[in-house]
Formats: sequence, C-alpha cells, structure tokens
Amino acid sequence: MAMTMSQSDAQVQQKEGEEDDPSMSRSDSGEDSLDGLMRHRCPLTPSLSPRKRTTSQSKTEPPLLRTNKRTIYTAGRPPWYNVTGTTFKEAFVIGLCGGSASGKTTVANKIIEALDVPWVVLLSMDSFYKVLSKEEQELAARNEYNFDHPDAFDFELLVTVLRKLKKGKSIKVPVYDFTSHNRRKEWKTVYGANVVIFEGILAFANKELLKLLDMKVFVDTDSDIRLVRRLKRDITNRGRDIAGVIKQYNKFVKPAFEQYIEPTVQVADIVVPRGGENFVALDLIVQHVHSQLEKREITVRSALASAHQGQPLPKTLSVMESTPQVRGMHTIIRNKETSRDEFIFYSKRLMRLLIEHALSFLPLKPVSVETPQGTVYEGKRLSGKRITGVSILRAGETMEQALMAVCKDIRLGKILIQTNHDTGEPELHYLRLPKDISEDYVILMDSTVSTGAAALMAVRVLLDHDVQEDKIFLLSLLMAEMGVHSVAYAFPKVRIITTAVDKNVNDEFHIIPGIGNFGDRYFGTDAPSDWYESDEGMDY
Repeated sequence: MAMTMSQSDAQVQQKEGEEDDPSMSRSDSGEDSLDGLMRHRCPLTPSLSPRKRTTSQSKTEPPLLRTNKRTIYTAGRPPWYNVTGTTFKEAFVIGLCGGSASGKTTVANKIIEALDVPWVVLLSMDSFYKVLSKEEQELAARNEYNFDHPDAFDFELLVTVLRKLKKGKSIKVPVYDFTSHNRRKEWKTVYGANVVIFEGILAFANKELLKLLDMKVFVDTDSDIRLVRRLKRDITNRGRDIAGVIKQYNKFVKPAFEQYIEPTVQVADIVVPRGGENFVALDLIVQHVHSQLEKREITVRSALASAHQGQPLPKTLSVMESTPQVRGMHTIIRNKETSRDEFIFYSKRLMRLLIEHALSFLPLKPVSVETPQGTVYEGKRLSGKRITGVSILRAGETMEQALMAVCKDIRLGKILIQTNHDTGEPELHYLRLPKDISEDYVILMDSTVSTGAAALMAVRVLLDHDVQEDKIFLLSLLMAEMGVHSVAYAFPKVRIITTAVDKNVNDEFHIIPGIGNFGDRYFGTDAPSDWYESDEGMDY
C-alpha cells in the first residue's frame, strides 16, 4: 500500500554558493573517477531530522580538495566489506517511476541534495534503450517508433548492471544518443555507490528489477504538465519538431502510460504528487534512507586489531632475505637521526630490490629467440598480457619510480585511502585505474602496512574492478604481522611481498620497532594532528 504525501508550506533554505549538478562516480582511464561524487549539501527543509555523521566533513565548505589534475573528496567511502574481505553491505537502491517528463530526475536531484552523503550514483533507464536496427532507426526518425513500450528497453542488461552496482562492483553504463537513436561507442564506468537512485518510466515494469529496489517511489504529475515539459525538452534538447512530438505523444506516450506505467503505482512504497516541489514527501524519503544507512554501518579496524592473534605467518608471504646489505639499509632508514636525504636514498635502494624480488614471482613461459650469432637461446617471457602498478597514496607513490625503472612502459593507477578521524575507519577518497585492468597482473604498492586496513580496502577495490585475486601482488617495505594476517586471511590468493616483518603494533596502531611516518620522513612534511594518511608507518 503506497503512502501519498502532500506538500507543506515550509520555506526552503538553500546554502549560498551550493553546487547543484549531481552525477555518477566514474573510474575511466584519463579522468578522475571521483569527479562525479556528490558535494556537501544542506537539507531541503529546516525540519529534516539530523543524522549521525559517519565521515569527517567540513560543515561550511564542500568536502573536496581540487588540484589541476585531481579532485579528492574529504567525505570518503567507509568500508563496504567485513574482515574477510567479503562485501557486507549492499548499496541502498531507490527506484523512481513515473510518466515521461513527470519530474523523476528533478526528484532524484532533490533527494541527492538532501541526503548529504558521499558516493551517490544516479542511474537513468534512458541509458538502456535497445540498439535499433536500420529499419527501426528509420521509424524513429519519422516518430513512428514506440520508445515507451517495454520492448524498447534492454532489461537483461539493465538488471545485470544494477545487480552488480548494488553489490559494490565496478560497472559500465551505455550512453544513449537521442539524436541518432543509438548507443555511443564509449560507455561510462561507474563504481562505489552507497546509494543508487534509479529512475525511469518503466522502473517498476520488470519483476527482476523490482527485487533490486529497496524503496519504490512513484512520481505523479498531471498529464498536461508532462506534455508541456516533453514539448520543451524534445524540441530544445533532442532536435524534434512540434508536430512530431505531439504525434508521438498521442500515438505512443499517452497509451503506454495508461497501459504500462500508471498501473505500477500499486507497487510503490510512496507516491509523490507534484514531484520535486513536494518537500514533505522528499523529507520522508531522505529520513528513511538515513536510517537504513546507519543500520548498515560496520567497523573494520578494531576487528582487524583483535583477529589472527598467534597465528603462523601465511605461505603467501615472501620476505626478502635479510642480507647484511638489506639489514644495513634498514638500520639507516629506521634510525630517527637519519637525514631526509639519506632516508630517501636508501629507501629507493630498498624499493628497487623489493620490485626486482617481486617480479620473480610473476608466471613466465618458455620462449625461443635467435641470437646475433644465429643460434637459438631458450629463455622466458611474461605469461600474461601486461603488468599494472597501483599505488596507495601518498607514500605508496614513492615506489612508482622503482617500478618504472625495471618495467618499461608500465601503466599506473592510484588509490587514496585515509582514516576518518571521528570513526577511526579507513575511507576511500580517490580512485584512478587504467582501462581493462581486469586483464593485468597488478602490483599494489604501499610503503608500510600495520593493521592492513588500507591494504584490505585497496585489494577490495581491485577485486570490484574484476582483477583476479591471484594476479594481485601486495608490496611494502615494512609490514607488521597483524597486517600480513589481515590481508592473507581475507584474500588468501594475494601474494604478499616485503623486505621485513615486525612483530608488534602499539595502541596507536604504529608498527614496533617500525620506521615512523614514512611519508612525512620522505616528503619532509608533518602530518596534521586530526588527519592521518592510510599508510606511511601510521597505517591502521
């Protein structure tokens, strides 16, 4: 039984300078994957009930930092998996249904503004129109093709995409061109949703689709208003003429609404008359989503700290032989009196040795080559397509130079994970991965690993992008036993490679005897007291 909400007389208080262009999170190569995340928003109305904050955000400024190359969100994504590395909480999916031009997108944007949470994805059903044949394209050009019929949509692809997105996986969304009535060549990569808002005229028309919706909202708008909006939209944005739009409306849009769309109001949880102007209904939706998100909160760091006590080190761990040379370099970089110049020099030497050691674990296949003397040499070559390096920012980035020095033309990706000062949990802030990384062997780099929380999140990100677990190699200059166990327990196929393993971690989760804050010592910086990097010897 759906609940119908009417609008109150509450005044809307908008924050000055507020941004209002919501979009989806992306991880395409060559563009910042977090550029589409939602900014810090104010509520729709003053009556919106407060909620418990799970991220460190500025209350007066948008929670992001911009440089000329990156957009880094200070409202990060908290863990979406448990200590076993398994996805624990699914994205909360809101389905918005209603007639053409009923204001579904406006309602979606209003909900996003009021939610005040990061990592919100807006997914439109318009992206999933089927590819038209030549004959169908000719019909569409004459306004003779019925785009409002269920057969016009690729429900199989839509259900597959939404199911993967709900489970936290990286997905690719087609981009439909309404002018040419075809899909564009480049699809959009979307990843990392806490909340998914899915809108479309037939959002409730498929049984499998309905199973994926946690909340179903029907936007009810007068038919005359919808017609006026459709005329304006199709003429201005889609290059149609008035006669064609009216013809298509009377022949297809209106009958389809009465036959396929209007009856689905029966499955709606909430009916919203007058769309985006109905602030009471929108407040109700937002409050419900907040309560559901709070129920799904999980803690990882404390669980990792208390797990795997006294267990033997895993077989997937490889520690470089502690030769006198390696021991001597560790002595230098662990010494608090070592100058920054010497710290950098000997750290780089260790990194180079670590990379060379790690490459020996890559699978090789036999290959024969002819030498300049005309004889055959039986050698080895990488058994796979390619290698990609991924650094956990900031300190993991220091290992990239050593990797590039021994692997020619290697592709690089970056992941920024930081500690939320209020909750103590790791949060994902920035993501940039090369295209088709799922086919690669991935060398994941972090300078130090203490509890393993950052490494755990980074591996989970790679798995969500379909990288095979046994193709991931975690490299670190120094690890604590706790971090080794955490990663190996959650991901037993990941190869862990380091130059040394220290036994203990103190109450502040620093490795003992340790190396200090690697990033600060390497870059010559001092970490703010209220904001910690994910790695650098102060890993959690």
